[in-house]
Amino acid sequence: MNDITYKTTKENIDWQQVSDILRRSGLSDHTVKEQETIFTNSYAVVFVYHKETLVGVGRALSDGVCQAAIYNIALEEEFQGNGTGKKLINLLLDQVKGQNVILYTHPRTVALYEKMGFRRSKTAMCIYSGSEESRSFMEREGFLLPEKYRFVDEYGREDMMR
Repeated sequence: MNDITYKTTKENIDWQQVSDILRRSGLSDHTVKEQETIFTNSYAVVFVYHKETLVGVGRALSDGVCQAAIYNIALEEEFQGNGTGKKLINLLLDQVKGQNVILYTHPRTVALYEKMGFRRSKTAMCIYSGSEESRSFMEREGFLLPEKYRFVDEYGREDMMR
């Protein structure tokens, strides 16, 4: 796609556009000021532009040595499927090169990330601090497995009974 540019710095960002794209993508409803804080405090960022318009964002947290986590990957629908999102991810991965990377994604995009070399983890855990309504949404969408969920090969294992 022509006229696509990528920015990996945090200067001169229109945080309203960041907030808007994340809201449209269903990834975040944080305020503009909160998005500025979230992205400014992130270790790595990528902003994707079509001409002067922001069409994609992504960020990573990292200790800078061995562990990183990718969050908030959002790309306007009309720019999906042409390699723009793959380049966004690769630019983030370049910024955390040599580190173990975890990715928090929507269950519907798991296959996409598997094509990029990500593997599912059986042992990832989370504490979700959202409202009861948002937690229910997370469960319905498949982000959170049911409490006490066990994979088939874990049934009957004594260490899983505690």
